[in-house]
Amino acid sequence: MGERIRVMRVIMGLDAGGPALQAVTLLDHLDPGRFEQRLYTATPHDRAHLLPEDGPRALTRLVSEMRRFRPDIVHTHTPKAGALGRMAATMARVPACVHTFDVHPRRPAIERRLAKVSERLIADGAQVRDDLLAAGVGTPRQYVVVKPGVRMGPGPTRQVARARLGLPADVPVVAFVGRLTRDKRPDRFLDTIALVLRGLPMTKVIVVGAGDLAADTRAKSGRFGDAIGFFGRRADLEIIHAATDVMLLTSDYEGIPLELVRAAASGVPAVATRVGGVPEVVEDRVTGLLTEPDPGLLAASVVRVLRDPGYAGRLGSAAVEKARLYFGLPRFVDEVSAIYEHLVKS
Repeated sequence: MGERIRVMRVIMGLDAGGPALQAVTLLDHLDPGRFEQRLYTATPHDRAHLLPEDGPRALTRLVSEMRRFRPDIVHTHTPKAGALGRMAATMARVPACVHTFDVHPRRPAIERRLAKVSERLIADGAQVRDDLLAAGVGTPRQYVVVKPGVRMGPGPTRQVARARLGLPADVPVVAFVGRLTRDKRPDRFLDTIALVLRGLPMTKVIVVGAGDLAADTRAKSGRFGDAIGFFGRRADLEIIHAATDVMLLTSDYEGIPLELVRAAASGVPAVATRVGGVPEVVEDRVTGLLTEPDPGLLAASVVRVLRDPGYAGRLGSAAVEKARLYFGLPRFVDEVSAIYEHLVKS
C-alpha cells in the first residue's frame, strides 16, 4: 500500500449548518487506509485541532501547522476558512487547494482572487456552480459538482416522535429547520404561517435552529400563542422529521439546502421557494411543491398538502427515492475521494 494522502480540512465554525456536517462527514467516512486527515476549526471538537477565532492569529497557526503536517491537499469550507486556509496554503507551499461552495459568495471579488490559487472548486449543486461562473469566480475546468450526502436510515415512529416533542398525535405539523438569518427570511415564514393557521387553525408549527434573527423571530411569533414552538439547535433531527407533515422553506436564496435533503431522506415533503439550488432537491409536484417567494402562494401549497394525507404520502415516498438516488452518503464520499486522488496523481 502506498503512502496515505494527507488532507488538512479547515472550517472556522462547526455550527455552520450544511458545510460543517459535510466536513465532519468526510472526517468520519473517508477511508483511513487511503487518507490521513486533520480537521482545524475554531469550534471545540474531540477530533479537531483548535484555531483562534481571530483571523490573523488563525492564519499564523495554520501556516505553522501546514509546515509541520505537510498536507498534500488543503480543503476549506465556508468563506472565512476558505480565505484563511488558502492564504496559509499558499504561504506554506501546499501542493493543492480545494474549496467547497454551498452558496453564492457575498464577496465575489475576493473569491475571484482566491480561485486563482485553487486547484479544484467544489459546488454542491449545478446552480451554485453556474452562479459562481457568472460572477467570474474560477473557470469551468476548475469546478466539480458534488451533491452533499446524508445518512439514510429509519427514524422513530410518528407517535413516539410527537410524544417526545410534546405535540398532539392528531394535528397537522409544519416545521422550519435551519439558521434564522436574513437569507432564510423568517419574516416571510411567519407571514406564511399566519395564513396557514387561518385555513387550518389546529396546525402546530415547530422551529428548529438558531441565528442572529432567532430572538426577533420568537418575539414576533407571540401572536400565534402555543401554535408555534421554538426548539433551538438540535442534533436529533430524525425526531423532528418523524413528527412533521410538511417542511417549509421560505428563503431568498439557497445552494443545496441540506435541511430539505435530510427531510426528504426521512420521507417529509417540502414546500419551498423556487430559488437557487432548491429545484435540485425538490422536484415540483413530485417530491414537494415549489412557489414564488410569496406568503400567499406558500401558504396555499402547505394547506394543500396538509389537507390531503394521501397526496402528502405520495410526495414523501418520491422524496425518499430521490434522496437515495442523488444524496446518498457513499456516493458523496466516493466522489470527494476521487477528487483528492486525481489531484495527487496529476
